[in-house]
Amino acid sequence: MKIIVCIKQIQDPEIAATLFRVDEEARKVIPVRGLRQVVSPFDEQAVEAALRIRDAAGEDSGIEITVVTMGPESVRTVVKAALALGADRAVMLTDDAFADSDGYATARALAETIRKIDQVDLVLTGRQAADWDAGIVGAGIAEMLDIPAITFARDVRVDGATVRVERVLEDGVETVEAPLPALVTISNELGAVRYATMRETMRAAKKPIEIWTPADLGLDVSESGQPGRAVSSNDSTFRSTR
Repeated sequence: MKIIVCIKQIQDPEIAATLFRVDEEARKVIPVRGLRQVVSPFDEQAVEAALRIRDAAGEDSGIEITVVTMGPESVRTVVKAALALGADRAVMLTDDAFADSDGYATARALAETIRKIDQVDLVLTGRQAADWDAGIVGAGIAEMLDIPAITFARDVRVDGATVRVERVLEDGVETVEAPLPALVTISNELGAVRYATMRETMRAAKKPIEIWTPADLGLDVSESGQPGRAVSSNDSTFRSTR
């Protein structure tokens, strides 16, 4: 069984409000120099959800967990953090052509990555990115792959060829099932994320990390980054990559 977890690198959400700056003309957050980059907390919980599925199936289940992210070379830091938690391998979409992607361009690149990996059973993402809170990329990936999507999950279980999800509602929870392959977005109600063990941290240094470009995905540069946006760059509606 193959599980893909899409993660995003963001500025530490615990940043002091006095340090937060926005370029109003470009409509972008201005990165704070020297501030560490972290995995978006919702995405970290998506990694945890994948690990729980493998734990429940047993060590000999053959479940492979791959983390996928898009960004500059600096995303290697958050990729290694996910590998240290227990993911098996990683794919980084790292190329200048991916720069300034909106939610549509990001979803397209991630969807093509999942197609290239092939025979993926389950895709997990955070319910939204903790920086822009748009929450559109996960559903976009499912739409482009033509697979079921279940959102706001607080629990995910796999039973044969079916995924069973407890999803959060405003006034309670509901249980939803879908055939695999499927995509599930993970909410904070999943609970605490495990700490990286010394064993997994040491193993992470030897786990494979592949770097792919638009050409590797069969995408033209006109379909990636700013040229591949669904809306004009002066329209802020889909500025977020998640």
